[in-house]
Amino acid sequence: MKKLLIIALPLLLFVSCKKKIDELPPATQTGANTFGAKVNGNFWIPQGFGPIPASNLLEAIRLGPNFYIRARNFSSSPNETEFEIFLKDVTGVGTYQLNTTMTAPSTGASYGFYLKRNFTPTNEWLTSATYSGTVNISLLDTANNILAGTFQFTAADIYGSDPPVTITEGRFDVRY
Repeated sequence: MKKLLIIALPLLLFVSCKKKIDELPPATQTGANTFGAKVNGNFWIPQGFGPIPASNLLEAIRLGPNFYIRARNFSSSPNETEFEIFLKDVTGVGTYQLNTTMTAPSTGASYGFYLKRNFTPTNEWLTSATYSGTVNISLLDTANNILAGTFQFTAADIYGSDPPVTITEGRFDVRY
């Protein structure tokens, strides 16, 4: 019985620590390092698995005039989901289109990308001319390295096996 308790206690700890999400983070412009959206109507934010924190759940990278925003959710490990938004040639506050058809994420154009994996990718959704969206940059603070805004998009499964995914009410406030 003691051995069973030793095995079951850590398992219960992991299962009981999954945080239920019932709202998105507030839309801020302070460099709060927040990200959230609704995926097909369900709340989504970056999360680790159980009590073990994961590094790099949310990151923003600036490469010249281009920005990558990546957010990961490991809360249902081994099933994981991830967002990647790439913005090409950001010139300041404004609306950026996610409407170029590509076969895979590429720095050739701005895109929205959503991924589901179980150790290896099972589904990858990517914006295109048909399944498009927008990112509205509300703050680009180059002195303090803050990028904030909202986004929405619909993306098609690049494998063609699942229906499109709809991302709404997206928001981010990140330091790069």
